Amino acid sequence: MKTPNARSRTRLERRSSASLGGGRMAEKNQNAVLDCGWGRLIFAHTFSDADAVARELLRERKDTRDIAFYVADPHVVLARAPQDLFLDPSDTYRLWLSDYRTGRRRNRGFVITPARLPDDLGDINRIYLARRMVPLDPNTGFTARAQRRILLVARDEPTDAVIGVVMGIDHVAAFDDPEGGSSLWSLAVDPQTPHPGVGEALTRQLAERFKARGRAFMDLSVMHDNADAIALYEKLGFQRVPVFAVKTRNRINERLFTATESEAELNPYAAIIVAEARRRGIGVEIEDAARGFFTLELGGRAIRCRESLSDLTSAVAMSLCDDKAATRRALTDAGLAMPDQAKAGESAEADLAFLARHGSVVVKPARGEQGRGITVGIRSPKELAPAVAHAREVCDTVLIEEFVGGEDLRVVVIGDEVAAAAVRRPPEVTGNGTDTIESLIRRLSRRREAATQGESSIPLDDATQACIAAQGFDPSDVLPAGKKLLVRRTANLHTGGTITDVTAKISPVLAQAALDAAGVIGIPVAGIDMIVPSVDGRDYRIIEVNERPGLANHEPQPTAEKFLDLLFPQTVSNLSRDRHQTGNDTP
Repeated sequence: MKTPNARSRTRLERRSSASLGGGRMAEKNQNAVLDCGWGRLIFAHTFSDADAVARELLRERKDTRDIAFYVADPHVVLARAPQDLFLDPSDTYRLWLSDYRTGRRRNRGFVITPARLPDDLGDINRIYLARRMVPLDPNTGFTARAQRRILLVARDEPTDAVIGVVMGIDHVAAFDDPEGGSSLWSLAVDPQTPHPGVGEALTRQLAERFKARGRAFMDLSVMHDNADAIALYEKLGFQRVPVFAVKTRNRINERLFTATESEAELNPYAAIIVAEARRRGIGVEIEDAARGFFTLELGGRAIRCRESLSDLTSAVAMSLCDDKAATRRALTDAGLAMPDQAKAGESAEADLAFLARHGSVVVKPARGEQGRGITVGIRSPKELAPAVAHAREVCDTVLIEEFVGGEDLRVVVIGDEVAAAAVRRPPEVTGNGTDTIESLIRRLSRRREAATQGESSIPLDDATQACIAAQGFDPSDVLPAGKKLLVRRTANLHTGGTITDVTAKISPVLAQAALDAAGVIGIPVAGIDMIVPSVDGRDYRIIEVNERPGLANHEPQPTAEKFLDLLFPQTVSNLSRDRHQTGNDTP
């Protein structure tokens, strides 16, 4: 952590203890509480004593998250209700606005504007849910109290879509703060956005608005181990200050006070299931956190899982999914639409004839996952042989398949229902007129990796190089400002693809095709991959069936809840059907 310079230290020492949660406010400023839409912000330093702070926290409404901030004596507050309260493991950082300097503006492909409520509320909550944060209550009344709260959004310039959001609280407007403070809350960026710097731009814009109002400082709360966010804030001039927060032990905060070391090592696909199991009182034994193996047990019944693959999936069903040629035969025999396919490498003449017949093909290993070994959009004979050799590195048996254009649709089937549907798109970068394509890819890859806890990144391999070259560029070229460039032909999430939820839009025909495919394989949980002209249409081609779909990719759809419904149906009646949410401070 950076050490404050002498000027900053002196300034910090000059501030009254009230601004750091240690003092008493004037009578008119006492017991300040502000509804922020995701819960209430309780300004603890305006309360008369620890008992009053604890009592206020215990008034928390269901499915919201209250935060007592600026708690001068957290140990005393916790002692009042140790079974119901806990000390938040977040650090507080402060930006002295008199020292803040406006950042250099760049053509980023997005703009920052005040939120248009209620029109933007759906998009804002979509981003919060995607980030596992508590959504805003539409009944909070943001317009009526606009001076207390500032809600800014980042908008993609070409589409006007909301891609980021931040909330600011003006302490002077909220409770006549004599210290002239303000704070930043609920900063979230759409994990699918290709634009860099959205979070920084939102933070800067909020700081500049509070500085224009004459505020002295802007505080924020960030998880102590969020190294990327802390690095950003320190770059902007934030300094850590000794301020504490207390929260209630509710299901939203559960991961903050119950996570064990082994649970912390779980990947997102296993963690989402384990968290839901614990909420239901299902026993969890983590066997191999790194690989996602765990056992769930309730009422004498134990089920072993590897992420969403469980004992309920038979070996035969798994074998059918594993062998893409076997999957195709089974589904084709059942009358489901599949692309034309042949075994590659039996003769060069046969491979070339298949390519000539279809004009564009996909080459992929007969076995494999996460997009390894797949080459999409091969149009010339000189591309075919290298693609076959690349696929053979993953599996000896290689398939050559008709290329079908359209949207890449993943449908998750759990039991006898469609639990989620999403369109997956390949990664693309947007030029800024100064950075090379390679630099843009590396930056996008870092953002995708951060957004998926390391599960997604864009390799600068032959497939990426070929995709760039096919569009007339070289990785060393500077991409013109505003120019969009596809950098992978496949939409696989593990190689940087993005995903957009379309569960509410999928047509009954496509939903039934996915259910039929899962029924043919005889698998209780599956990810059905389709290529479709439109998600609300009737035409489709099934590409493959995945026996271990990543449920975490489909939030905010309640996929983990439905998975546990299937495994332990006796827990359904004891479960709130509301979607699980976690987290709501600055990311």
